[in-house]
Amino acid sequence: MREGGQYSRGGHARGRGGHHGGPDSRDGRDGRDNKEKKRDAIFDLQKYLDKSIRVKFMGGREVTGVLKGSDQLLNIVLDDAVETIHDPSDPESAERQRHVGLVVLRGPSIILVSPTDGAEEIENPFVQAE
Repeated sequence: MREGGQYSRGGHARGRGGHHGGPDSRDGRDGRDNKEKKRDAIFDLQKYLDKSIRVKFMGGREVTGVLKGSDQLLNIVLDDAVETIHDPSDPESAERQRHVGLVVLRGPSIILVSPTDGAEEIENPFVQAE
């Protein structure tokens, strides 16, 4: 207890937290440097800028278009985008396509990103022949 019947926090008279600063203090908080390390993107899409890519989503949707930008969370901006909808419960059903133009695709729902150049669909090697 301090003079006058007041309690001090943390046993120090310097205020909250008891941090004194001083010449050895880096930024006055918790010992971290002022310059935070910039996080690298999980997947670097810069080499595919202005090139055609295919993006697949949970639920069977697929979008193909020209990559215009992306961020660290894998949010993607595509131009001249075409959406293809597959019914995952019925693989024999027909695909539906629609031209959607300029779109922003939300990163958390993306399951696959691939370039369209040089990519082609192949038969599933794990399907047993009847």
